Amino acid sequence: MSQYQIAVVVGSLRKDSLNRTLATAIARLAPPEFSFKQIEIGDLPLYNQDEDGHQPASVQRLKAEIAAAQGVLFLTPEYNRSIPGVLKNVIDHGSRPYGQSVWSGKPAGVLGVSVGAIGTALAQQHLRNILSYLDMPTLGQPEAFLQAKEGLFDSDGNIGPDSKQFLQSWMNRYAAWVKKHVA
Repeated sequence: MSQYQIAVVVGSLRKDSLNRTLATAIARLAPPEFSFKQIEIGDLPLYNQDEDGHQPASVQRLKAEIAAAQGVLFLTPEYNRSIPGVLKNVIDHGSRPYGQSVWSGKPAGVLGVSVGAIGTALAQQHLRNILSYLDMPTLGQPEAFLQAKEGLFDSDGNIGPDSKQFLQSWMNRYAAWVKKHVA
């Protein structure tokens, strides 16, 4: 495959989300054959099993975008030591109705940034448990628990010099992970 489309799911609706900034910056470190598309999640209704037979247009769009991607990159904030409800809602919509999950087999990467000292370590672990159940091969190493500190991003929104080598290494591993699982 010469081009790899990656669906990016940012688990935050906040306009100035640190994780949205990270999603944009990390994509700039990808090899040229990779393209990244941040998936709109703010228009999704709360998941309701009663709607499985007639999913709203926003859910159909979400599922089509995930299905068309060769991989998925999740960026999660940490709320109360777990993933945000909005991220769980996206996952639930994509996995339903039962037997029609768009997640299965999609190689995944998990990142997150937070102002806390442990970054998003616990949210990422919870997310990894969910992704395992969904049969998504998920990159295990290197893990990246990022604390939002001065210099993480430069003035242009790129990864700052102190973190660039580490995150470039992460991106290189993720790209190889996707290629391995798409082949």
